[in-house]
Amino acid sequence: MTTILTSHRMVKSFKTFAVLLGALSIGACTTVGPDYERPDSPLPPNWYQDELAAFDVSPEARVRWWQALEDPVLDRLIERAQAQNDSLKIAALRVLESRAQLGIAAGSLYPQTQVAVGSATIAQGSESAANTAAGDLKFTDYLIGVSASWEPDFWGRYARGIEAADASYLASVAAYDQALILVIAQVADIYTVMRTVEEQIRITRENIERQERSVEITEVQFRNGTSSELDLLQARTLLLSTKSTLPTFASALARAQHALRVLLGMAPGDLTDLLEGGGEIPVLPDSIAVGVPADLLRARPDVRRAEFTAMAQSAAVGLAEANLYPSFSLGGFVGLQAAGNTSSTRTGEDGIGELFSTDSLTYSFGPSFVWPFLNYDRIENAVRVQDARLQQALLAYRDTVLRAAREVEDAIVDLHNLRQRDEILAQSVNAARRSAGLAMLRFKEGLADYQRVLSAEQALFSQQSRYVQNRGDVVRSAIALYLALGGGWQIRLESPLLDEDTKRQMQERTDWGDLMDTAENNLE
Repeated sequence: MTTILTSHRMVKSFKTFAVLLGALSIGACTTVGPDYERPDSPLPPNWYQDELAAFDVSPEARVRWWQALEDPVLDRLIERAQAQNDSLKIAALRVLESRAQLGIAAGSLYPQTQVAVGSATIAQGSESAANTAAGDLKFTDYLIGVSASWEPDFWGRYARGIEAADASYLASVAAYDQALILVIAQVADIYTVMRTVEEQIRITRENIERQERSVEITEVQFRNGTSSELDLLQARTLLLSTKSTLPTFASALARAQHALRVLLGMAPGDLTDLLEGGGEIPVLPDSIAVGVPADLLRARPDVRRAEFTAMAQSAAVGLAEANLYPSFSLGGFVGLQAAGNTSSTRTGEDGIGELFSTDSLTYSFGPSFVWPFLNYDRIENAVRVQDARLQQALLAYRDTVLRAAREVEDAIVDLHNLRQRDEILAQSVNAARRSAGLAMLRFKEGLADYQRVLSAEQALFSQQSRYVQNRGDVVRSAIALYLALGGGWQIRLESPLLDEDTKRQMQERTDWGDLMDTAENNLE
């Protein structure tokens, strides 16, 4: 009979609990705080520079823009950097971290407290205390059960938390994309610098050979009395001055190689194998894929990151505002309780063996609410803090867009002007080479003094150096343009965020379940 009555009591209590749960669930439909609205983008309908007319506007070419340089060595380097760069790995791990944070936020929609408890307590009461004339002063109490507490999302507190966590997750993805395009651009830029320096070394050695022949001719003429010692000394001075540039170029080349190894995630060592198959400054195609300002907003990861940051902050305003209102919760406990070494139980039975009898059932359920109304002013000011931060985030988004537009336009102008300068310098080199040849010929024939030869050879070396440097600058300006356009991050969709070794190490330490795969599958 006791068992039947107990069952009836549990059924009645669970019905009451269900009614309260349903009532609160129906009411949990209000979401406080502002809903996010994308701010206006202060961009013109198109780039206003006339120079843009010379560039291709196809957005597809921006995905693997470095392939337009047609350099297989550069392709290999970028592929290796994507797989091994430590900064990229850190950015990828932050994506996983944000995804785990999103899982924590999503879990808040379910009972926030879910605890299994158990205890065995030996109690000894005081014989001198009041109301101890009857009953056992020494006994053992056994308890096992489950407690839970759930706060329905009455004001949308947890919904805003999920919204903020989701936006932060997307912002971390955009941060990874930004790190990726930066690494790609840095590899391409340093590679261009290396090839430019190598070309500088080549033309320096070419001029050294030319100037050595001039010194030999001057020495012969000095011995024959047809040239002065001053001519000989000036020829030697020019030769030594040209040779002195080689150590500077060698140092610049070594520094570029060191920087490249860091980008590739490599320990110090020789890069000969990786650089095999190239040797010239990459050649820029005639057309550059630029696009229109509207595409820029969708392509630049830093712009997307700024918007997701503003979105997360908008949700943070709602989180703070929810604290102005009371929070309702449902909690309860169900378990088994028994006593030992006592004769004062209602059933007259004791001992741990009674713990699992039907008479040992104990439970409690009920609603509660918390309302810190006396802290209203403090909470309201906390809302104002979050709103001020939201306005900052919106302005930061606007500033990011303006800076992005400026970077693109600056890069367009630089590339256009450097290309024009390249054509002029190419003509200048041809003229200087012709001039040096004629000056040496007239000097040999005794029709001109050595000053003409000296000036012509100095001009030739100078113009060749400027031309080579400008050729490198043209490619580097194109790289800067592609970086400003946010091109290249799309290759992230074609490969996993983390390499298998990193995944294995993390799985050995922690049970990641399918979260790694889930995080990567949701990045598109």
